[in-house]
Amino acid sequence: MHLPQLSGNGWLHAWLYLMVATGIVTGIGSGFFRARKIQPNGFKWAILRHEVLFATITIFITAAILGFLNRQLIAHGIIRFRHTPARWWMLAIEYIAYFFLFDTWFYWLHRWMHNEPIYRWVHKLHHKSTSPNLLTTLSVSPIESVINGGFVPLFLSLFSVHDVVVGLIVQTNIVMGLYVHSGHEFLPRWWNRSWASKWFISATFHDQHHRYFTGNFGGYTTIWDRICGTMRPRFEGDFLKVKDRLRGADGPHGAAPAT
Repeated sequence: MHLPQLSGNGWLHAWLYLMVATGIVTGIGSGFFRARKIQPNGFKWAILRHEVLFATITIFITAAILGFLNRQLIAHGIIRFRHTPARWWMLAIEYIAYFFLFDTWFYWLHRWMHNEPIYRWVHKLHHKSTSPNLLTTLSVSPIESVINGGFVPLFLSLFSVHDVVVGLIVQTNIVMGLYVHSGHEFLPRWWNRSWASKWFISATFHDQHHRYFTGNFGGYTTIWDRICGTMRPRFEGDFLKVKDRLRGADGPHGAAPAT
């Protein structure tokens, strides 16, 4: 019997899925997720059923549109991948360029989507979920999904990058989308106090956007929100409240340990 042959990206996908599945099963069984829920009483079955329906519809429509677009761009030589070996710093530059350019694209279009009548036509569907969960990532209108997902073929049309970087881009989109909509805070207490890490968003950051419908527009970072004054002023304090609740649950008899 011959085992299926996987490419480098295939192994990367398989390893990621195995890691995620193992983490989810372990986290549920140990109570790890329950202790880190940002909105402990926010789950609603009616919203979940809504998300299942629209996520299914959007996946099929978006896959068809973006799949066709990508195939046409590749067939006409507009998107070209580099398959040659490259030094790590070159790959890092390509990935960092995508990371920050997408964050800029997402921030400004996301903020634009909160203006009427665009909000009602495009973005309101996503905000049915005031306490997001993993499925909220996909519960968007097909228009919004194409707008967000369309940045990848746009970026690849403008910049020829190595195929390994394309794999990293896909994984980043998946992991970040699921993480910020997870409804659970996994980052450490010091995250927003460190100059190096406070520029990158947390689940609490995006959770507040869903809870209050305004502010915290960034997709990957807090940079544009800080520059433009759209970061919710109580975000960092609310982040600490989530961590304080966790510390209290870990203390003796449910009381917060002395600091």
